[in-house]
Amino acid sequence: QVQLVESGGGLVQTGGSLRLSCAASGRTFSSYSMGWFRQAPGKDRDFVAAISAGGLNTYYTDSVKGRFTVSRDNAKNTVYLQMNSLKPEDTAVYYCAARFSGNIYNLAPRSYPDWGQGTQVTVSS
Repeated sequence: QVQLVESGGGLVQTGGSLRLSCAASGRTFSSYSMGWFRQAPGKDRDFVAAISAGGLNTYYTDSVKGRFTVSRDNAKNTVYLQMNSLKPEDTAVYYCAARFSGNIYNLAPRSYPDWGQGTQVTVSS
């Protein structure tokens, strides 16, 4: 179990950038794989990106490849999502999630037991 708090969301114009942060509690943060998901109104919660416990492996959904970068600083118990070249279709509530596993290729939200509260990202055209 880990507690997660997202921050960094906001309103940005098309083509702009935001960096989301997810602060985690506990001394075992470095043992958790971390994922980012997003959910638009009336839509399913979709996978965005994941990073392995040690930060050596990352995985992205096709729609954000080349634009988003997931990283982590285990000394700070924090995972980041750098979002560049934002598009209106990126508008959603963004959630970070954690699971005690080194496997980052299971993209199902239900595979992540622990979730943050979400942070709103709105991209205007």
